[in-house]
Amino acid sequence: MRKTIAAALIAALPVAAQAQDRPQIFPTRDVAVTYRVAGQGQAAEMTILWSAAQRMMRMNMPQGVGYMIADHQAQRGFMVMEQMRMIMDVPMAQAAGMQRDFENARFTRGGQEKIAGQDCTVWRYQSASGQGEACVTNDGVMLRGQGTAQGAGAGRMEATRVVYAPQDAALFRRPQGYQTMQMPQGMPQGIPGVQGTPR
Repeated sequence: MRKTIAAALIAALPVAAQAQDRPQIFPTRDVAVTYRVAGQGQAAEMTILWSAAQRMMRMNMPQGVGYMIADHQAQRGFMVMEQMRMIMDVPMAQAAGMQRDFENARFTRGGQEKIAGQDCTVWRYQSASGQGEACVTNDGVMLRGQGTAQGAGAGRMEATRVVYAPQDAALFRRPQGYQTMQMPQGMPQGIPGVQGTPR
């Protein structure tokens, strides 16, 4: 019986190793990353904040639009338009960005790069909604992403600054006193203000 169990475990090892050959898709410590984003002739700068313990992401959107929150534990997202003092609930597929694609993607490991002073591993990925390449640190910070996504075309984002530091929990809370609005039908995917960026 023991030999049978041992043989089964040994046979399963290559499968387990293959299943684990994928990047860490959520940062394991708090971080703020500034990206240069480009797609379909447009370019902008954007900052993403991560609260690792809460598994929450805040995307400060370009062009002063506001910010988006993706709560990966609760599986919900919302966009805040500060100038209008309005909040709009959005599907996690949009709020989560590339992390949602990464969760179920197939990965192929590539080489090593250094971006914004940080080492990362290049991974080519294929998901149900797109394909591309990302360079991800060992602790789950994406430093470069480029690819195509259905309905969003092609795009690229690359980190220009990475700061590891505790993030204030208040930055990820739903603000009080804002009016709630419904998401318009046919709202484009990707990063608002930059069409064609990978989701």
